[in-house]
Amino acid sequence: MAADPLTAAVSDRICKHMNDDHAEAVLAYARHYGGCTEARQARMLAVGPEAMRLEVDGTRVEVPFDHTLTDSEDAHRTLVAMLRSLPGKA
Repeated sequence: MAADPLTAAVSDRICKHMNDDHAEAVLAYARHYGGCTEARQARMLAVGPEAMRLEVDGTRVEVPFDHTLTDSEDAHRTLVAMLRSLPGKA
């Protein structure tokens, strides 16, 4: 299966999936990578080549990636790797 370019529509699809099915992961991104250690709620707003944008307790937070994302598959691999590298995750 070919990966999709990281367009606005693909970003929306990723965000919907993450918010609907992986809300705890989005909150973990906000707490660890966004520096919002006391965050109670987080929603993924967008995934771009350089960063993800979150809304954390009503405030917008940008979480940069460690490299420029090339496509939807790269975004998937990167988001999974970020989650797995959290303390206490495997």
